[in-house]
Amino acid sequence: MRTQAAKSGRSSTDLTHGLNIEEVRLVSDLRVMHSKVDELFYIVSSLKRRHDQTDIHKYADPPLLAEDIMRVDEIYMWFIALKDERDKTDRLGR
Repeated sequence: MRTQAAKSGRSSTDLTHGLNIEEVRLVSDLRVMHSKVDELFYIVSSLKRRHDQTDIHKYADPPLLAEDIMRVDEIYMWFIALKDERDKTDRLGR
């Protein structure tokens, strides 16, 4: 079983000195991101459960919906890149 230090890529010695300001900012930003991804997932799940896709298209503002789709596509591609990097690191680490 990997320790928390091993999972983070930091040695246990590094952890005794705490995080620097940039690391604190990164952890904070990641927590906000996780919260917002969870919130978006919940909203989309509710929309899908409560409304037909046809009605969503009928009542949506087409330019805004197109922009939302584009943004989610960009986010999706970023997550795919993160996943690929994680998988590459896992393969090299084993």
